Amino acid sequence: MKNICCVLLISMVQPVLAQTKLDKALTTLENNYEQEKVYLLTDKSQYAAGDKMWFKSFVFDGYNRSALSTTLFVELYNSDKKLIDWKTILLTNGEGSGDFQLKENLPEQIYFVRAYTPYMTNFNEDFQIVKTIPVYNPASAESLVVSKSSDWSAKAFPEGGTFISGMPSKLAVRLSSNTALPENWTGKVIDTQKPNVPITTFKSFDKNVASFKITPASGKKYQVIIQDNTGKSKTIDLPQVADSGLSLEVYSSKEGIKYTLKGANLKEQLKNYKIIGTINNHLAYKANINTLTNEATSLIPTKISNGANAILQLAIFDEQDNLVAKRLCFIKPGQLKIEKAEIVGQSIKPTPRSFNSIDLSPESYFKNYTVLVSEDNGTPNPEEENILSGLWLTGDFTAKIDSPAQYFSPNANTEALDALLISENWQRFDWNSVLSGSVPTIKTNSQQYLSYKVKPIKNGSMLINTNVNLVLKLGKSQPVINQFKTDQNGYAYLNNLNYDEPIEVSLFVNSEDNKESNADNLFVTVEPLVTPISFKGNFPGTKYTLVKAGENKTLSPSISRAINTQKNIKKTESADIQIEEVKIVAKKQDPKEELDKQLSTGMFSSINSTVFDFVNEDQHIAGSNNILDWLQGRAAGLTFQRNNSGISIPYIRGQQAKLYLDEISTDASMIATLPVSNIAMVKIIKGAGLIGDAVAIYTMKGNMKSKSNEKETQKTNSSVIKGYDQPSEFPIEMLDNDDPAKKIENDTRETLYWNPNLFDSDYVPPRIKFFNNDSAKQYKVLIISFDEDDNLLYDQQIFK
Repeated sequence: MKNICCVLLISMVQPVLAQTKLDKALTTLENNYEQEKVYLLTDKSQYAAGDKMWFKSFVFDGYNRSALSTTLFVELYNSDKKLIDWKTILLTNGEGSGDFQLKENLPEQIYFVRAYTPYMTNFNEDFQIVKTIPVYNPASAESLVVSKSSDWSAKAFPEGGTFISGMPSKLAVRLSSNTALPENWTGKVIDTQKPNVPITTFKSFDKNVASFKITPASGKKYQVIIQDNTGKSKTIDLPQVADSGLSLEVYSSKEGIKYTLKGANLKEQLKNYKIIGTINNHLAYKANINTLTNEATSLIPTKISNGANAILQLAIFDEQDNLVAKRLCFIKPGQLKIEKAEIVGQSIKPTPRSFNSIDLSPESYFKNYTVLVSEDNGTPNPEEENILSGLWLTGDFTAKIDSPAQYFSPNANTEALDALLISENWQRFDWNSVLSGSVPTIKTNSQQYLSYKVKPIKNGSMLINTNVNLVLKLGKSQPVINQFKTDQNGYAYLNNLNYDEPIEVSLFVNSEDNKESNADNLFVTVEPLVTPISFKGNFPGTKYTLVKAGENKTLSPSISRAINTQKNIKKTESADIQIEEVKIVAKKQDPKEELDKQLSTGMFSSINSTVFDFVNEDQHIAGSNNILDWLQGRAAGLTFQRNNSGISIPYIRGQQAKLYLDEISTDASMIATLPVSNIAMVKIIKGAGLIGDAVAIYTMKGNMKSKSNEKETQKTNSSVIKGYDQPSEFPIEMLDNDDPAKKIENDTRETLYWNPNLFDSDYVPPRIKFFNNDSAKQYKVLIISFDEDDNLLYDQQIFK
């Protein structure tokens, strides 16, 4: 949605013509306050330890997908703010996807997912998204339960921020809590001199807000008494009644936003007062009152936002450009400009393990979709948040809002949304700071993709203002030679790299006789310029608390189903491993088997293992940083998670695997520093005898020589840098009914289909295809997309 500036003319409201301090402030605002926000969609709202968490990120600049950033950091923390895992996500048109593999031994507690771009670190950390994720584990000594007690506070907010004697005033009452809010609550307004006679009463719209109207009188003191559904009661004071000032009244409709200004006891009445409307830190409306009057009314048409939904901040300034009133309002409440998916065909069956498909129109303006299909059990379960609330509410406000998605549901209460906005402030900039000319300090500029600085060293000395040759080798592709000149600090720079495979950087320097110098005398280090930033704030409070688990721990049906799904996945993986083992046993003895016998003792010998031979086979390992990184994705059931030091830790079937170096127990930091050229064999052992799940690494003995080193050798003149984290592929079909070894007795998958990038190409129309589990009778299908103009498609349907 692109904003345009509009000036509305009525008899007393005219355009501002002269350059003023306010005009300069608006220019400052336009040029210096570009900011981003993130919405993160996960495939489920809660998980079992051992699950895979799939996520899709949307980064916005205002109400459009952001073109500022191409990199997003997504981090997983436990409740003690310990970093569990993180991902570096590539953003394309503001969108990116990834996944976290949750460890099976994760304690049951609340976990937090933080997402932010490097550019967002220039601004308040509170605007970074922190998503609350409950993770359950039947083996944990503690259990998560919803807290029954609610310690809440309340505050009253006059519309526009003013409370003027004799002026009818609308006030919003907002409840806040670090845990949970009461289900419903009521209130009454009293004059403290007559506490037994309520002036008015009200009921809450929802857990967050209520509103009421009164006309205050000079010299009176007013209070609000609030009582929740449990009987808890609190009393709060209303603001002091002012004898002079300006009141602001706003009404939103499908035609636009109507505002009325009324002045009381003002020296020049409302003459030379200015009305400024901003959307996402950009000017959208500007007007001036140039006649003596105590009242002015005007309508701001919806064209200021091109007819799209948006939050408008109205700010009123007096003749000296002082801010005297402000108000947030929503453009076109109850009329959301959201497109629906064009479905041209479908084949939906409720029978167990049936194949289902939904065909989207290839003629649509929308070409790239995010799709999530889950089992729907028919129980009403309103969304707590969605992309609509992330786009229009929570991305721009730091205060906690309970179930923000409710304000954009089909039966949403527009009065509740209006009351919520009366109680909020736009904090992405402060008018007084902008009027003073101050601008935010941008320490981290927006960069395209990933960048690095390279420090080449020759004979122990840095190379300053020197031409160097860097050989870049991406994965298994052919190396490319590039010449760089180091700067006065001795650095060369690799800018705007977009890749998801490791890049080997090798250094060569011409000697005085124009021949390349010996690589043994060269050393190179690479330092990333786009890096994560430590989280300094506090995680939001939640409605959950941990209690000591009983002997027979009760699991919810969804968590029990998730754990059963994990067992099914392990069974299919085990069947794949057994098939590979049968193939290996059936072969005649070969050099790999001879090497295994030569290096392995009886305790480490097992048919339930996978062997990688580096002596007799070229494993193309020279471009890898270390052996653990090389093993990623090369053995069924073997996965890796990075620790706080960035070192990959091996897991087999979700359990941390033991590490052995020449059959001596060791840790990952030792393995990470081991030169890959010294490795003779790696053995992945799954559940064998006393060893259990293990990764055993064997080094060269005697006259052994790596097959890989016949072509290229890892030297000190090389360094390997990591790219973006590539998302895993979602298994569309987990079952193989034709193979008895993989036969699943009870398919309990909740997420039946996940595709963060369903494309509409010229050759393949967009089709959603998934297999039913054993119990689903209907399916919840979520579809999100944006067209080239950033119009939003948001469609959530139940298919039967």
